[in-house]
Amino acid sequence: MSAETPLLVAVIAGEHSGDLLGAGVLRELKQRHPQVEFIGVGGPLMEAEGLRSIVPMDDLAVMGIAEVLGRLRTLLKHRKQLIETFIERQPQVFIGIDAPDFNLPIAKRLKALGIPTMHYVSPSVWAWRQGRIKGIKESVDHVLCLLPFEKEFYDRHQLPATFVGHPLADAIPLHWSKEEARDELQLETTAGQSIIALLPGSRAGEVGRLGPIFLRAAEAYWQRHPETLFISPMISTARAEQFRQLQQELVPELPLKLIAGQSRTAMAAADGLLLTSGTVTLEAMLIKRPMVVAYRFNWLSYQIIRRMFKAAFFSLPNLLAGRELVPELLQGDVNPAQLVAALESQLTAADQGSLIETFLELHKGLQLAADKVSAEVALELASCEERSIE
Repeated sequence: MSAETPLLVAVIAGEHSGDLLGAGVLRELKQRHPQVEFIGVGGPLMEAEGLRSIVPMDDLAVMGIAEVLGRLRTLLKHRKQLIETFIERQPQVFIGIDAPDFNLPIAKRLKALGIPTMHYVSPSVWAWRQGRIKGIKESVDHVLCLLPFEKEFYDRHQLPATFVGHPLADAIPLHWSKEEARDELQLETTAGQSIIALLPGSRAGEVGRLGPIFLRAAEAYWQRHPETLFISPMISTARAEQFRQLQQELVPELPLKLIAGQSRTAMAAADGLLLTSGTVTLEAMLIKRPMVVAYRFNWLSYQIIRRMFKAAFFSLPNLLAGRELVPELLQGDVNPAQLVAALESQLTAADQGSLIETFLELHKGLQLAADKVSAEVALELASCEERSIE
């Protein structure tokens, strides 16, 4: 297939981090194959690259077993509609971006019909539910791995996989000046004043569970360190209003500045970070700021997950390093007293320079031009160009 031949790519991203990954791949595909059309599901970044989103991405952004059960009817309706559309349109390749429980059944159906399928962001089979590898092999022709040890797992199970690094490692500079970030956000600090960034999550459920605890922890930290300013970047107006309302109800006197978007700049402006688990921990590592990672599941989800989870850590910095670089607090340990103690430990640690140096080494190891490599794999699967996939 030449670059002038029309190419139809089906792609589904289930949440904001997937929208970011997908946008980079779509951009690279357009450069290599100008006659490309994208259909599926994505957010504003993917839509800006030309995706026609069939259903709202936010409808798919559900995390936790109990939460999924509550939205199951809507999710199944959307899945049925997408499968019918893809079968009708017959794309040359399907790219599922993360959201494995939603994307893999679609991929399995399409693969059975002879449509090449690719999954971007390995499901965490190395961490829990390792028996899923059988279903993944039935659904996917190729897996794109963000982490180096993931490819080793797929190699052992004879499923083609490529370690592509992470596009965030390509996008975020190796060194980001705290002062420049503060100037960009127009944050004025007095001598000796520090900044703590609070990032309780991008979903309403996460903010509802973690927001009050983060705010109480911030209040306790502020009482011990009254020179502190708190900032919180919010992904949307809805999340900002939700968090502001929590603050007004719980800690109205807390010196907190909400920032619209610009989460990376806000993290770069901070001396320390209190954040939820997920891609944001990788961003924090790449920006090279001390952090405390916390997460709380719905009770039912946690009871199920804790029996199956095999990995030693749940935050990406620790997983990449293979050791505890940053404090992780989970479920009942996520309380103001322990969060404050962990923050103080991180910000006063004598080996902070060593931590930052380790972050830098991990950053360099993830700089592999992920968008470019991912697009090349997609085109190879669609038989648009030759490439030796490893």
